[in-house]
Amino acid sequence: MSNPVASLISVPYQFNYDEGLGASGNGHRTTMNLQPVVPISIGANWNLISRTIIPFIDQKDVVPGTRQSGIGDVVQSFFFSPKEPTSGGLIWGAGPAFLLPTGESGLSSEKFAAGITGVVLKQSGPWTYGALANHLWDVSGSGSADINNTFFQPFVSYTTPTAWTFALNTEATYDWSADEASVPVNFTVTKLTQIAGNPVSVGGGVRYWADSAPNGPSGWGGRVSLTFLFPK
Repeated sequence: MSNPVASLISVPYQFNYDEGLGASGNGHRTTMNLQPVVPISIGANWNLISRTIIPFIDQKDVVPGTRQSGIGDVVQSFFFSPKEPTSGGLIWGAGPAFLLPTGESGLSSEKFAAGITGVVLKQSGPWTYGALANHLWDVSGSGSADINNTFFQPFVSYTTPTAWTFALNTEATYDWSADEASVPVNFTVTKLTQIAGNPVSVGGGVRYWADSAPNGPSGWGGRVSLTFLFPK
C-alpha cells in the first residue's frame, strides 16, 4: 500500500478540501482525485506501472462571485520498475510523464506538457520512506502561462501489525517560470480492511499549506481516501 510501484492494482478515490484561495482569500475548492495504478509485466524482471491522476474539481469564489465545476487536467505517468529490489533493498522506477489538457474552462492549463518522473523508496520492517518526483515542460497548447514545473513528494509511513498506517508527506510544486512554490504538508491515517471480502483501505487526515503561490490555498485543509485493492 505504501509502495507507489508495487505489483498491485489499486484504485484510490482521494477527496481534498482547501480554502483561502483567490485574491480575496475567500475561495474554497473540493477536489476528488481518481488515481488508478495498474502494473503490467514486461518480462521476467520488469514491470511497467501506469499511474493516472484524474481530478474532479468544484471551486467557488476563487474568482469572486463565480463557481467552476468539472474535470481538471489529467496527469499520466509510466514507471519502468524492476520486479525485485536492489541488493541494498531499494525499490525504484522511472519513465515519462504527461499533462493532458482535459480540463474544462477555468480548470485547465490549456496546454499539453511532457517530462520525466521517478520514484525511489525503501521498506524496512513497518517503515516505508522515499520520494516521488516529476518535471513537466509545456509542448503545445493555447494557454498563456508557461509550464516548467517540478513536483517533489518525499514520504514516510509506519504500518502497525493491525494494518493501521500513519503517513507524513509533502506534495511540493515549484514553478520555475513564475519562481513560485506550493508546499502542502499532509498527515494521514488509513486502515486496511475488507468490504464484501475484498481488501479496501479507508482513511483521512489533515494538511497545512506551509507555502503557496499567489491566490493559492492557505491555512488548513483536509483529505479523505478510499482505495480498492486488487492483488495480482
